[in-house]
Amino acid sequence: MASLRPANVGILAMDIYFPPTCVTQEALEGHDGVSKGKYTIGLGQDCMAFCSEVEDVISMSLTVVTSLLEKFNVDPKQIGRLEVGSETVIDKSKSIKTFLMQVFEASGNIDIEGVDSTNACYGGTAALFNCVNWVESSSWDGRYGLVVCTDTAVYAEGPARPTGGAAAIAMLVGPDAPIAFESKLRGSHMSHAYDFYKPNLASEYPVVDGKLSQTCYLMALDSCYQLYCKKFEKLEGRPFSMSDSDYFVFHSPYNKLVQKSFGRLYFNDFLRNPSFVDEVARDTLAPYASLSGDDSYQSRDLEKANQQAAKHLYDAKVQPSTLIPKQVGNMYTASLYAAFASLLHNKNSSLVGKRVVMFSYGSGLTATMFSFHLQEGQHPFNLSNIVTVMNVSDKLKQRVEIPPEKFVETLKIMEHRYGGKDFVTSKDCSYLPPGTFYLTNVDSMYRRFYAKKEVIG
Repeated sequence: MASLRPANVGILAMDIYFPPTCVTQEALEGHDGVSKGKYTIGLGQDCMAFCSEVEDVISMSLTVVTSLLEKFNVDPKQIGRLEVGSETVIDKSKSIKTFLMQVFEASGNIDIEGVDSTNACYGGTAALFNCVNWVESSSWDGRYGLVVCTDTAVYAEGPARPTGGAAAIAMLVGPDAPIAFESKLRGSHMSHAYDFYKPNLASEYPVVDGKLSQTCYLMALDSCYQLYCKKFEKLEGRPFSMSDSDYFVFHSPYNKLVQKSFGRLYFNDFLRNPSFVDEVARDTLAPYASLSGDDSYQSRDLEKANQQAAKHLYDAKVQPSTLIPKQVGNMYTASLYAAFASLLHNKNSSLVGKRVVMFSYGSGLTATMFSFHLQEGQHPFNLSNIVTVMNVSDKLKQRVEIPPEKFVETLKIMEHRYGGKDFVTSKDCSYLPPGTFYLTNVDSMYRRFYAKKEVIG
């Protein structure tokens, strides 16, 4: 008799790491000589994390993977698939996953499938889907999947620089998960666009068409939402509206775009069925109902009307997920999952039985809307323990604010060393928490070496 497929496959455990070095957006406004509020109100950001010269995507990944395994008491031999999502190119051939194998080789586990997934900010979602699909498939060998999303978002001097950030997130995937996928509810939009890309491999900085990127994001959001709604109606036999989800979590390049995105979904509901929105909102949005798709993406009046109409719902359904993205910045592949971690942190005691709709976007472009159903789970894989392990409040409190001048100087060092060889870092790990990995040197053959800051006691 064929064995039953595993049920409630999803995220069993999570951990997050972001650099302790950060710069406030207010200080950056002063340093850059822009109008007060341009970054804090205009972008909706508070603070931005960045890697010092001793940290990078590999060190952050080593830190978060080691931490998750230790804190959830997972034997490294229990991992059967390891997928990494990242757009930060350390090597054009060697995957970040191979660096992480050092954690598993020590236990004798070399039998781990998976490599890196790359497409702007979407790679982490692709990696997560790969692990979930593996556990749900006939290839599954009964072990856990492990997903790592890791990126440093840095920009050349100019208006895009304050939309940077850095983080790594690790997620353990398996059956009977407290964060279970609603696997049949998934709508994707994939197409070709040059909105944000990194064609110059000699530089870490991207080429960005900001206006096009925002339009692509909202267009993909509309498309994914409509597909998600169709699949929901097919499965449930009734239309989907925003009232059918308790929370919405968005990929967050900057918070203002998240506000616009939620307003956009509200407008979608209004267009699909005006009774899905309240009477005041119907009056507010009615003048825009006849706008064509292209015109609607460019209309500032519609954008404001959407946000105004959806404000009461935004505060309840979206705002709890915005903490880490506003404090840390754009984390590329980790951004969506850092937003989800914020929701767990802020609402964990009341999340059992709730649905969370997620929107993942990667420029170029790739996007998917999908959803989780949350349940408490069994210790150590339960919502309250995930929140305890992630320890978001303390991680945010223990950061060190760096003056903008020092931030700019650090980026110049990193710019100079990008793709470089034969250098030794300062090895200054005074800011780093115990247990954090850091880069010590890159030798004459471009080989990278890392050490771990000792845990005392």
